[in-house]
Order: sequence, then structure tokens, then C-alpha cells
Amino acid sequence: MNPAPFTLGPALLFCPADRPDRFAKALDRADAAILDLEDAVAPGRKEAARAALVDTVLDPERVIVRVNAVGTPEHDADLAALARTPYRTVMLPKADGRFVGPLLAPDGGPYAVVALCETAAGVLAAPALAARPDVVALAWGAEDLVASLHGTSSRFVDGGYRDVARHARSAVLLAAGAAGKAAIDAVHLELDDLAGLRAEAQDAAASGFVASLCVHPSHVAVVRAAFAPSDAEVERAREVLAAASGRAEALADLPAGRAVDSGVLTVGGQMVDAPLLRHAEAVLRRSEQAEQGAEGTPDGPAVGRTVEENGGRR
Repeated sequence: MNPAPFTLGPALLFCPADRPDRFAKALDRADAAILDLEDAVAPGRKEAARAALVDTVLDPERVIVRVNAVGTPEHDADLAALARTPYRTVMLPKADGRFVGPLLAPDGGPYAVVALCETAAGVLAAPALAARPDVVALAWGAEDLVASLHGTSSRFVDGGYRDVARHARSAVLLAAGAAGKAAIDAVHLELDDLAGLRAEAQDAAASGFVASLCVHPSHVAVVRAAFAPSDAEVERAREVLAAASGRAEALADLPAGRAVDSGVLTVGGQMVDAPLLRHAEAVLRRSEQAEQGAEGTPDGPAVGRTVEENGGRR
């Protein structure tokens, strides 16, 4: 049986797996918690992190476990620990052509895999990864990507991504979309740059990403607000869909054989055709999801202030 489609988001918060005191807080504050056995945990703390993962039980429907990469000494030990938990969604870092899986749970079924395309090989393998039935989402990361290219910075001085990072982001989004899978945007490492985070999350939502990765609790509310369409966008979407519905009803009342005009509408001075109707539908879906998220996972106060404490090194 293949895993169910990915529905978590829009704010996915990393939490070091060796800090079980923060597990429940992370889950309370975000739409899902990513318990991180990889970058957030120092080499000497890996066993403690795996023990905490086994001993601390959270809602498995809202937990993702980031294991260490395939081919590392820690990977098999992570999977052995994971098998002793109820968690069934795995984030696989540095996913590329070496990932031949599937990663199997104790019941013999495949784990749901979020493939993290964060190397040059991983970005190029994104279409093949997205085509796998056990892969439910693709994510991407800029810092490991640039490191894999022997570069030194993913961003310009003004905070914008360099072209190679922008290309990777688009390539991962396109690969996920072509396969009908979810795409997750990368973390924003500047903890106090909430304006930059907001702009990136708004662009992610408008472009088709379903969620953004967060390294600090204070980022959750910003991401949620960015993914929630404005009142004006919701009103416009409803206006467009209402006009399309009214036109469909009018066409249905025409006598048989009566010639009709094209499928293009004009709403508020803008041409509206089938793609724009799908845009409007997506806006209303995002609005509904935002309302559900606001009811189900209240924001809490931010805790901690360092990347190492809250999300690890990216």
C-alpha cells in the first residue's frame, strides 16, 4: 500500500531530537514538528536523540522524523529507532540517486518519504524522486546545495537567493508538481528577518508550495499568515468563481444546437479563462486551510533564539 498524500502545513517546525523537552512545544506551535536526528544533533548526541525519539510519544499524524542521509553510519541506526515508534513520515536529507528504497516500516509497508533535495545530485534527481510512490513530497535546501558545489554563499548581500539557488527551488517545485506531489520551501535562516521570511513565504504560497520549513517558533505565525490569502484575494476568487458558475448555468439553459461564445469570461475588467479559475479555487483552498489551522494549532510564545537550539545547522 502506498502512503497517503502529504497534507501537513503550512508551517513545519524543526526540533532537535535530543531535546524531548521541546517536542510537545514544537508540535503545539506549528502545523507539524520535524524531529531532527541529522543536522540539529551533534555527533556525540545521536544515541541520546534516538532514545528520546523512542521514549517520547506525540501525535504521529503531525510528526516528521528527519533521519541521517543514506550511506552515513547513522542512517541504519536511525531507522532501527524509528521502527520502535509510531511515526511513519520520514524526511530523507541529501536524497539523490543513491536512494533506492523504499524505506520499510515494521509492518512491511513503506514509510512516507519527504525527499530533501539539497545537493546538486539531489536537484537533478528530483523528477525521479518525485515519481516514486513512497515519496509524498519534495523539499529543498540552499545551504547544502551550495556546499555541494563548493560555493560559499546561497544569497546575495541584500538577502536574495543567488541564481543557482533560485534554479534549484524552481526545479524541485516543477518536479513535484509534474508528479502530483507536494513541494515544501526551504528554511529562512536569518531569525530576526521576519520581513524577508514573509516575502519568501508569500512567494512560496503563490508559486505552489504547500508549506515552508521553519527553524524558529517565531517564524510559524509569519509563515501561516503568508500562506493565508488576504480578504481581497478571497473576495476576488469568490467573484470569479461565481461569475463562472452563473455563466455555466446560463449556458445550460440554452436550446440544443445554439451556438455559444468562447470559454473566456471578463470579471472586473480582467480576462478569466480556465487557468485563472483554478487559481481562484486554490485561493479558496488556502483560505479554508488557514482557518482550519488557526482553530487546531494555536500559536505559543517563542522559545530559544539559536539555530542550533531550534533547528540545527542547515
